[in-house]
Amino acid sequence: MKKSNKNIFLDTWVMFKRCLIISLRNPETLLTATVIPFCLILLFGTVFGSISNVGDYNYIDFIVPGIIFQSIAQASQYSAMNITADMTKGIIDRFRCMSISKSAVLIGHTGAGVIRGMISNAVIMATAPLLGFRPQAGLVDWLLVIVLLLLINITFTLIAVLCGTISKSAEGAAGLLFPLFILPFISSGFAPVDTMPGGVGWLAATQPMTPMIDSLRALTLDLPLGNRLWLAFAWCIGLSVISFAVSMKTYHRN
Repeated sequence: MKKSNKNIFLDTWVMFKRCLIISLRNPETLLTATVIPFCLILLFGTVFGSISNVGDYNYIDFIVPGIIFQSIAQASQYSAMNITADMTKGIIDRFRCMSISKSAVLIGHTGAGVIRGMISNAVIMATAPLLGFRPQAGLVDWLLVIVLLLLINITFTLIAVLCGTISKSAEGAAGLLFPLFILPFISSGFAPVDTMPGGVGWLAATQPMTPMIDSLRALTLDLPLGNRLWLAFAWCIGLSVISFAVSMKTYHRN
């Protein structure tokens, strides 16, 4: 018998609360996702800031979007590990014995991951001014920053969920997310793209994180956006749809 929309929403809410409770029982996951990016700001700002050439930018202002991406990648890692743990420890088998919507499990993990990521982003934005970050954004810009960060967190978390469904171990799931930690460095996150050599510069200019990072930087520093925000939205929506579709297919098969 086909489940009603009401039951699907209720199942999703129950799964979401379950994943949040798991996060609250492991506060070190959120702490790690916050402390490591903050240490990166401190490291890059103090050690590399004096030797980096980013034009008229203050280097701390320049790297904050890249640091935010590091925090999102760190937070999404736990979504991948949690869903792999569920699938390998028999929890999913128990859920399948119940009248629970299959999509509710994945959406619950996604929702909890997005909350973890947004909290981590908020902490980074709140503490970065202690190290010299001076945003120039207005009210509309900040609203767009929140919307964009929400979309980016959803995208990264859905990619993490996909990695969690295809991995055979929590360690393997974390390993599959390694590109999310590396790509911010091969983007406009820590150095201008036009200063990078050959193929590295081409990769940095064409990969999806660059327009997302450029958009966050332009919004927080009140700089011209051009078409970068729309390109960032397009990448987020496209990657989210693909990741969720493949995750559902993999989840059903497994």
